[in-house]
Amino acid sequence: MSDLSSHQQPSQLVRAIGIAIVVVVVQALVIPMFAAPAANLAPRNLPIVIAGQPQATAALTAALERAQPGAFRISQVPDAAAADQLLRDREAYAAAVVEPRGASLHTAPGASPAVAALLVQASTNLSGGRPVPVVEVVPADPDDPRGAGFAAGFLPLALTGMIAGIALALLIHNRAARLVGLVIFGLVAGLAGAGVLQLWLGLLPGDYLLNAGAIGLFATATSATLAGLGAVLGRAGIILGVVGVFLVGNPLSGVASAPELLPQPWGTVGQYLPPGAGATLLRSTAFFDG
Repeated sequence: MSDLSSHQQPSQLVRAIGIAIVVVVVQALVIPMFAAPAANLAPRNLPIVIAGQPQATAALTAALERAQPGAFRISQVPDAAAADQLLRDREAYAAAVVEPRGASLHTAPGASPAVAALLVQASTNLSGGRPVPVVEVVPADPDDPRGAGFAAGFLPLALTGMIAGIALALLIHNRAARLVGLVIFGLVAGLAGAGVLQLWLGLLPGDYLLNAGAIGLFATATSATLAGLGAVLGRAGIILGVVGVFLVGNPLSGVASAPELLPQPWGTVGQYLPPGAGATLLRSTAFFDG
């Protein structure tokens, strides 16, 4: 008995050391996944509009392209009304409007408060430090002007979706029952999530049922990804799903900034994963009438 115990102790010790080393390696990989995108936020092919007479818009376009090559994808329109419509259609994040009485900046903080703040600062720099009049065409929620509540409230939706998917994969072995569980979870998660974020905390404007539908689709996509991978690949599939949805999808979602501010092509990749697609859809239903 003592010989058996003495053999087990080194085995347990090696296993404990191995676990510690593996977790530290994972930590070393996870930190840059979250920190690097946040530390390298900058406009990259960010869609904006310049409105006004052709001569004035051409001069401003050339100045922006010289100042920050590749930072903006610029469209030119004849007047402020056309520019504002592009903002409402979510075709651009902001518009520089050049009129005889002066220039102004039209923004859509509902699409991204971070981008709106960045462009306000950039317009001040271009005007020699003088403040430029700002018109918020699509404002952020008045109870969440910086979008911090929106971003913070989105993470629990991803976590609960993963938990539901993992539980269904491990505990429910009947395929039909698993599908019913996914559908019921998506419906209830959408109604409850929108109820908390919109009706209780007041962090979302717009139509409640549209927002609930967006959250429900995101919840279903997240849980179905984990449940499907778990059903096909077992525990390895669950680990793969957690890596894809949380460790990769969450930092690349652009939920606290915008996909066009993230290093490319990662900002685009993030929009093909549930967190990025879900955040974009929820902003569309909440701030842009779907």
